[in-house]
Amino acid sequence: MSRRPFALPALILQLDPEDARPLYRQVYDEIRHAILAGRLRAGTRLPSTRALARQLKLSRSTVLNAFELLLTEGYLQGEVGRGTYVTRDLPDDLLRLSPTEQAATSPGATRPKLSRQGEELRSTVSTEGLEKGLPSAFWPPLPALDHFPFGLWTKLVSHWYRYPPHDLLVYGDPLGYRPLREAVADFLSSVRGVRCDAEQVIITTGSQQGIYVTAHLLLNPGDAVWVEEPCYPGTRGVLQLMGAQLVHVPVDEEGMDVAAGRASSPHARMACVTPSHQYPLGVTMSVTRRLELLEWARQADAWILENDYNSFYRYVGQPLPALQGLDTAQRVIYLGTFSNVLFPSLRLGYLVVPTALVAVFRAARVLMDRQPPSIEQAALADFIAQGHLSRHLRRMRAIYSERQAVLVEAAERELAGLLKVPATEAGMHAIGWASREGSELVSLAKAHGVNLCALSTYYKTPMAANSHGVLLGYTALSPAEIRRGIAQMARM
Repeated sequence: MSRRPFALPALILQLDPEDARPLYRQVYDEIRHAILAGRLRAGTRLPSTRALARQLKLSRSTVLNAFELLLTEGYLQGEVGRGTYVTRDLPDDLLRLSPTEQAATSPGATRPKLSRQGEELRSTVSTEGLEKGLPSAFWPPLPALDHFPFGLWTKLVSHWYRYPPHDLLVYGDPLGYRPLREAVADFLSSVRGVRCDAEQVIITTGSQQGIYVTAHLLLNPGDAVWVEEPCYPGTRGVLQLMGAQLVHVPVDEEGMDVAAGRASSPHARMACVTPSHQYPLGVTMSVTRRLELLEWARQADAWILENDYNSFYRYVGQPLPALQGLDTAQRVIYLGTFSNVLFPSLRLGYLVVPTALVAVFRAARVLMDRQPPSIEQAALADFIAQGHLSRHLRRMRAIYSERQAVLVEAAERELAGLLKVPATEAGMHAIGWASREGSELVSLAKAHGVNLCALSTYYKTPMAANSHGVLLGYTALSPAEIRRGIAQMARM
């Protein structure tokens, strides 16, 4: 077969340095699309990888990687001494796509048909920004990773990888690694006043999975659920996905207003609360409200999902024990996570469920993801049992308290008249009160390289009294970074 002059029109390869795809993948995608669209016909000879790399101003290895992938998948074929060609064996109907079909091969060109739950998820939950996760002034609130004892953690993990027992290399208990469940039960009992044994502890891949599996097992579509107003978006999103009827119960200085919940929906199926440190307002639910909530759940045969958010980080006085410790009717499902305590990518959390629910939660774990990684569970069990977790928490409380003081002092000095940041008794973020709308301040701050989050975004129906609030995460920032962020805002 005679050679065709090799020519690859520049218009075919439109590379974007801002695209999240690696450059070799962009080259691969562009050539593949040109073949399927019929712009590169069967038998067309391609330029050499060296020539194409020079034309595109790329490294030759980038083009080689793209060609190797196309050769492996059969879009191209190589002949020794003759070059690289579009394969001659592709069916003609794949090389003559209609304009509509060509458009359909472009990523994002069509709106895929989803289930009702998928459509609900697409319309209510945004993943924008979730992949970044890097500390910045002043969002999101992350732990101080520069103070985590990674050397110690490496030794604990390495020990189990060097000498792994058989039971850590095969499928384990869906409820989690038994020594970790025992360590978590002992720790929660002594530090949070949780009443449980290891049989009730379920190791999860974080609090979000705990919320999801609880809602999946205990709620039917249309069930009424009390949620705090304002509310943690992760809770609200899961409940909406499950088709629950959300009852937004206001939060005041004593926490969720149980009387308002009773008035709105006395026969709700569940109440979701953050009693120890309400997110995002930071208030603590009073003992009176806790007892009222437990009595309502007992009378209504309802469940309480207690998210013990940031309960370990309290800087003034002693925190109230967990709501679960007051429960005598087995109505509370208690959940927490190690993401904000150790580091987010660890993806280990826990549920404490009433004994009557253990079997069905075990069955759900079998079908969902079977179990979290065993080696990390074993290392965490050692980290807790050997006292490292308690020492780490004490150290972090001191560091976070200092960083909050720096934030409050810097804001008072640099932002007078623009933003007032009162000190808080607990948590990993502070609320600043602005002289203008919070959403307006967020946009203005972003233009100056500072990330804030408007308090109003946590409300279903934003309250006028809170429309000027913004959240400022500070725990992952050094004192110098905090001062620098405040100085950037002062130039607004």
